[in-house]
Amino acid sequence: MRSGGRNATDTLPAPTGPVPNAGAVRVRVRYCECDPMNVAHHAAYVPWLEMGRTELLRAAGVTYAQMEAAGVYLVITRLECRYHAPARYDDLLEVRTTVVRATRVKIDHAYEAVRIDEATGTPGPVTMSASSTLACVDAHGKVRELPSWLAGAP
Repeated sequence: MRSGGRNATDTLPAPTGPVPNAGAVRVRVRYCECDPMNVAHHAAYVPWLEMGRTELLRAAGVTYAQMEAAGVYLVITRLECRYHAPARYDDLLEVRTTVVRATRVKIDHAYEAVRIDEATGTPGPVTMSASSTLACVDAHGKVRELPSWLAGAP
């Protein structure tokens, strides 16, 4: 509860369009994300996954910053990654994010990072796949319900 007895979701912005359950964002592997062999370090993928989740919200017309301002936070409680093929310095990757399931307090996502052939624009090999669970908490870290427009997806 916020001061005045209002629930944080009272001030949460509503989506301006349909809430997508899948999306993609393209990233280029930067030199600073690579090991000495110019292979993307395994830890570089985690921020790319976050970018994918953030852009799903943005596509609905809500930013993560707006959610935080309303006292709604999504924290990672589980993250599993599988690495299939190396991504290298300057590769263009498409990070695909899908909402697999949402409950009253959690959202499960699945991801794929796919190398894109820049000459043809066609997808190449999957470099990494992952899954995550995010829990909804308030500003004090206490579990709270997701906004209703997120809780029923997909």
